[in-house]
Amino acid sequence: MKALIYEGPRSMHMREVEIPVPKADEVLIRVERAGICGSELSGYLGHNSLRKPPLIMGHEFAGTIAMTGSAVSRFSPGERVTANPLVSCGRCRACTTGAAQLCRERQLLGAHRPGAFAEFVTVAEKNVHALPSHVSMDEGALTEPFACAVHICKLLKPFPTDRLLIMGAGPIGLLALQAAHAFGLRNVAVIDINEERLEIAEELGAQTARHVSDLADGTFDAAVDAVGMQITRQTCVDHVNPGGRVVFTGLHEEASMLPVNKLIRSEIQVTGAFAYHSDDFETALQWISEGRVSLAPWTKHAPLEQGGACFETLIANPGKTAKIMLTLSDSEKELQE
Repeated sequence: MKALIYEGPRSMHMREVEIPVPKADEVLIRVERAGICGSELSGYLGHNSLRKPPLIMGHEFAGTIAMTGSAVSRFSPGERVTANPLVSCGRCRACTTGAAQLCRERQLLGAHRPGAFAEFVTVAEKNVHALPSHVSMDEGALTEPFACAVHICKLLKPFPTDRLLIMGAGPIGLLALQAAHAFGLRNVAVIDINEERLEIAEELGAQTARHVSDLADGTFDAAVDAVGMQITRQTCVDHVNPGGRVVFTGLHEEASMLPVNKLIRSEIQVTGAFAYHSDDFETALQWISEGRVSLAPWTKHAPLEQGGACFETLIANPGKTAKIMLTLSDSEKELQE
């Protein structure tokens, strides 16, 4: 099968590799859409310790069942699906309480295991979700990043009257905006230095600015940092009211200095948000199915063969693009019996 292989910093090439064989409890998915994630951009640049070459990246995807393992009972070949790419032990307390993203043995497709930047990928049956007939492949592939946004907003414990600050208008920031709307928030401000991304946020119903100081009111009840830099994390803490809530989800920088005494004296709650609970993934797919979220007007498509160039575009100047979906729908490779 064809696969886009990460072979080192800023080096990706198409290669022919063996089609993976599903285990008894796995399905083989013929990939049709695979989104490029921001964490994969840092991996492509060589800044992400999880992604070591040679590697098939890709964890936001949708496709059709091509083959099932002998123990699979819920799916049949031809069914349209998406998948939760987090693989966990299934035994520890985190796993049994729905928080598999905190499993100490967790692995991610596209990082620890071969991912979906290929014609086929194997996934455990328990991680696979059927797509309703009216949900497109693009929307199916969007479920994974939107699940992150659902998890972020759930951790915020939002009230509909909250004023929310989101630092960063990348895909996660834009999806967090839409998740906040689904939770009932209407007063949301998005900050970014990319004017074209801010246009998207404004079209989605947010107040926008390059700096918080440009807003008429720079105080908030809650804040989300979807960037992960010292300045964006600091800005969130600086601009929430006493008793406010801050969620950090951006992973750009490993460490940041924060005013801990202020956090204490103002009783500001600070929480990290990593990936999602299993129920967040289900909620994300349900809300997508209900038409509550869309990045379709700002999504571009490119064949898998152009994946390396797409990475370079997203790093250099994404323009008014929120997501690039790599396409593999023309694949005609036959499986060997």
